[in-house]
This record gives sequence, C-alpha cells and structure tokens, in this order.
Amino acid sequence: MSEQKTTPAWTRDQIAARVAVDIPDGAVVNLGIGLPTKVANHLPADREVILQSENGVIGMGPAPAKGEEDYDLINAGKQPVTLLPGGCYFHHADSFAMMRGGHLDVCVLGAFQVAANGDLANWSTGAPNAIPAVGGAMDLAIGAKKTYVMMDLLTKTGESKLVAECTYPLTGVACVSRVYTDVAVFDLTPEGTQVIDIVPGLSFEELQKLTPVALTDAR
Repeated sequence: MSEQKTTPAWTRDQIAARVAVDIPDGAVVNLGIGLPTKVANHLPADREVILQSENGVIGMGPAPAKGEEDYDLINAGKQPVTLLPGGCYFHHADSFAMMRGGHLDVCVLGAFQVAANGDLANWSTGAPNAIPAVGGAMDLAIGAKKTYVMMDLLTKTGESKLVAECTYPLTGVACVSRVYTDVAVFDLTPEGTQVIDIVPGLSFEELQKLTPVALTDAR
C-alpha cells in the first residue's frame, strides 16, 4: 500500500514570523484576536512597530514571560500583554475612533473565507449554535490602510478558504490586500491573485490544485 503524501506546511509561529517581515518600521498596527497576536513575538528588535489593540491599548510589546502576566493589562482577546516605554491605555471609544479614522497603517485579522477580490468573511459561518462575534473587525477591515489576513488555506474538511466568492456573511468588501496561509502567501491585486511565497517542498502546480482561485506565480 502506497503512503499518502503529506502537504508541507508552515507552523503558526512561522506564519507569524513571515507577517512580521512585511510590517515596515514606524507602522501603527492592530493585531486581531487569535493567530494574529503571535506576530508581536516575531517583530525585529531593531524595528519600531507600534501595536494597538481595540480594547484601548497602544504600545504593546511581546507576550509576558510565564509567571509575569498581569491580567489588568490584556489585549482584545483577553490575553496578557506587555507595555513598552511610552505605551498607554485609554477609553474604548477613543480606540474605535483611531480605527475608524484611518490612523492604523496595517491590521492583521483571521478569516473564515477571503475572496479573490479582497472580500473578507470572518465573523460568522452560520453554523448551528455558533455565536457570531464581529467585534471590531468591520471597523478594522475598512479603517486600516492595509488589511492582511492570516489563516490556514484549507478547512478541516479540505475546502479552500481562499475562494472566488465568499459564501459566508461579509465583514468587509474588497478590503484584503494580502493573505498569509500555512502553505503560501498571496497578493490580491486588480490583475488577479499572485503567489509571492510558497512553503518549501510544495510546487506551484500542487498549490493551484488546493484552491479554485486562478493563481499567478509572482515569486
């Protein structure tokens, strides 16, 4: 009996490190709950990136060491964070004014689906007994100058989350410019979906078989 080939994939920390590479010096960045929070642990020490959280914190550092957590200082996902010199916390309404007012350079969000035109669906799948929770994602998706998404390319049942058209309720329209997955990084452009990075060991042809979206190799 032949062995089934396993698709190579980046770990979650490797995806986060790949995102961190693309965040420019001096950027004001919001990291969404879940996987995107890992990006904070991989930002280069010589690069100044100002992290903002929608619950009203700016100037966050990496996650605290075990045993040094302060649960009065948390991010939007209720995870304990650290505060860099000059960082502060403030009213929730001021945080949303910052998000809606175009003051964020980049936001990094998770997603259930992303369409080839940049549509984002990340708040509800419509599954029975699911609790929809849009939070501040709508404000972030359209308020930030650039919206990046981190997600596995495939669902647990093997369906592509990068799709021609979203079938889940939308969070934002044509707002996503780059998608970081466990197997590849995609730029969503007016000219089509361009592959700018692929996990070692996976060919472009194998990648194309994983998603119905037509891809262009732009590496």
